[in-house]
Amino acid sequence: MTFALGPRAAKAGYGLVAFDQAGSTNAEALASARRGDTRRSWFVTSEQTAGRGRRQRPWIAPRGNLASSVLEVLSVAPAVAATLGFAAGLAIETALRQVSLEAALRSGGRASFALKWPNDVLADGRKIVGMLLEAEQVAGGLAVVAGIGTNVVAAPPDIPTPAVSLADLGVQVTAEDLFSALSDAWVEYFGIWNEGRGFGDIRKLWLERAAGLGQPVAIRSGHAIIEGIFDTIDEQGCMLVRTAEGRLEPITAGDVHFGSVASQGAV
Repeated sequence: MTFALGPRAAKAGYGLVAFDQAGSTNAEALASARRGDTRRSWFVTSEQTAGRGRRQRPWIAPRGNLASSVLEVLSVAPAVAATLGFAAGLAIETALRQVSLEAALRSGGRASFALKWPNDVLADGRKIVGMLLEAEQVAGGLAVVAGIGTNVVAAPPDIPTPAVSLADLGVQVTAEDLFSALSDAWVEYFGIWNEGRGFGDIRKLWLERAAGLGQPVAIRSGHAIIEGIFDTIDEQGCMLVRTAEGRLEPITAGDVHFGSVASQGAV
């Protein structure tokens, strides 16, 4: 099979650059923007050799997994652009639910998905998607790239959070089928986001699918650990943690651990 945009994405005028193999689809998207190509476009591959996640952690996609990045050139402030990551989470979670349901109708494999703050998707409690949002000023505006890496056939064994693939869960789909669903879902949630004006609606939808809401949580940020209850996310996308003293602590970044791991101090 070859990669193809979904019908909604094609109608919306998105471009598509597909690679047999790529170092990093995010890097390819940013390079395109630097060259002056500001068309909204997807950059995809089923084998990524030099991808990266937050804090420059490697994110390698062996052949059969999906590495995808969408480029949007916007006239918004970087702080507003940062909230686009929540729309990306909703888009891939929606696509995963769609292909999982279709697979279940064919052969029975199905999974339950949830969004983990700030930029992961969990399947039955294990990491199946990692996302990385990057932005850079270019001639046409702010080039924003949402990178979305999904474990379709294999999951990396050496990451801090236990990971899983669709194949592990018995969901038999291809990276190409998942991408088609993702590109269409992106059109929907990018439209709702509406250059940040619709983040209130995105926030509500995200919270409906959030992992760990109302549960004990520990966030490691540098050498500090903040513990409490995951209360909500605010209008800027920060996690709000209610501490034992009843104070709401805003979290802008960090490694999040829920449940029993949280009680052990996020080790």
